[in-house]
This record gives sequence, structure tokens and C-alpha cells, in this order.
Amino acid sequence: MTGIERATRYFTWVIAAFSVVFLMTPLVVTIAVSFGSSTVFTLPPPDWSLRWYERLANTRGLLPALITSLQVAAISTAVAMALGTLCAIALVRGRFPGREAISTFLVSPLMLPGLVIGIAMLQGFKAMGLRDIYASLLVAHVVITLPYVVRTVVGALSLFDFSLIDAARTLGCNYPQALLRVLVPALAPAFLTSGMFAFLASMDNYPISIFFTDAWTKTLPIQMLQYVEERPDPTIAAISAGLVLLAVVALVIGDRLVGLRKLADF
Repeated sequence: MTGIERATRYFTWVIAAFSVVFLMTPLVVTIAVSFGSSTVFTLPPPDWSLRWYERLANTRGLLPALITSLQVAAISTAVAMALGTLCAIALVRGRFPGREAISTFLVSPLMLPGLVIGIAMLQGFKAMGLRDIYASLLVAHVVITLPYVVRTVVGALSLFDFSLIDAARTLGCNYPQALLRVLVPALAPAFLTSGMFAFLASMDNYPISIFFTDAWTKTLPIQMLQYVEERPDPTIAAISAGLVLLAVVALVIGDRLVGLRKLADF
């Protein structure tokens, strides 16, 4: 290894370490503040306490917002996985005009600002006569979670040998059985990866959800914003720590079931 290559390698590691520290520091600070006894955001805290976690049980509006977020995230993820898988199969196996344009259109919500998408969908739903808050919120979350499924499953399908399905059919399986026994196990890592990202993206979404909530239907990020406006205390840090824990649990489950290296391949 030459001197230039060694210096480049060290420089890459330094940039990577700096990036990790830059991204992780706000999370560490938030978790540390949530265990403090001070009524304001103080670091280091004067004393360690669980008072803000104990207060979550009596926080007004937290449980309904959490239930709404979990319901919307679960339903939108399930719908996005079903639709996204069908779209991915059509994009990989189909040969029709405009296939690349449709592929770009399906992942376009990842390229546009959330506020732009939210305003566009608000106007579109109003023009279509869709005025139910919960239904609008659910459709909006399907739109923002669908790109995660499409991109991941398309990548997995592009590496899949579809002749295996024909081989399974020659061995006695009908077409649905061949899909269940051959295609689904091969795509399991892609399903898990896309489902995790879609669920977490739905749970954490704010810029689009703000357009489809009211006094009775609020997601957790919207409720957290209301807490910041009413009483900015470390209760918000405790809720944020819970969301961080949710992401960690999702990664641990993915690691146990599939493995982080295989998840990163998608």
C-alpha cells in the first residue's frame, strides 16, 4: 500500500467517524436529557431521574396519538408492501412503453420536499371529494411509504432467477405454490427491509401528516409539536427516546431474522 493510498484510507475513516459522531450526538443528548431531573433541557443534568418517563402515563393526548400513529403505520406499510411488490414485479418482468418513467414516478416522493407533497395531496384529495381525515391520512402515508417498498423489491427481483419458478412448476407446484415456496422466501430480506423502513418513515412523518390531522385525529409527531408549543419540558425528550428505541428494536429484529449485512444489500 502506497503512502497516498494509506493517507486516503485514513482520511476516509476520519470522515466516516466524524459523520457518525455528527449524526449520533443529537440522539445521545436527547436520551441523556430524558433521564435528567431538571424541568428544562440541561446537560449535564443536575441529577438522574425517571420522572419524565413516569409522567408519560399521565400526559394528555399521548396514548391516542400513539395508537393512531401505530395504526396508520401498520396499515399503510401493509398496503404499500402489497402494492409495491406488484409494481416491482411489473417493472422488472414487464416490457412496455414508459416503464422507466413509471419507475421514476413511483419513487418520486423520496425526491420531493414533504411540504410540497402534502400541499399537492391536500388539493388533490379536496378536488376528488375525499374529506375524511383518517382516510386521507392513511392514503397519504401509503404514498410516502410506497417508494421504500418499490425500490427495495425491484433491487431484489433484479437479482432473482425467475427460471426457479418454472422449475418448481415442473416439479408439481402450481403457479401460486411456486411463488409462495420459491419467490417469497427469496424476497424475505427485501420484504423485511422495506417494511422496516416504511413503518419507521410513517411513524416519524411530520411534514405530510400536518395537512391531514384535526383535533381528534393526531399522529405522534403532531402531538409532540403541540407539547413543544404548550410546555417545552424533557417529556418530549422521553418520547423521542422511545422512538429511538423503536428504531433500535427494528434493527435488532432485522439482524436476528436476516442479518444486518444482508439488509444493507437492499
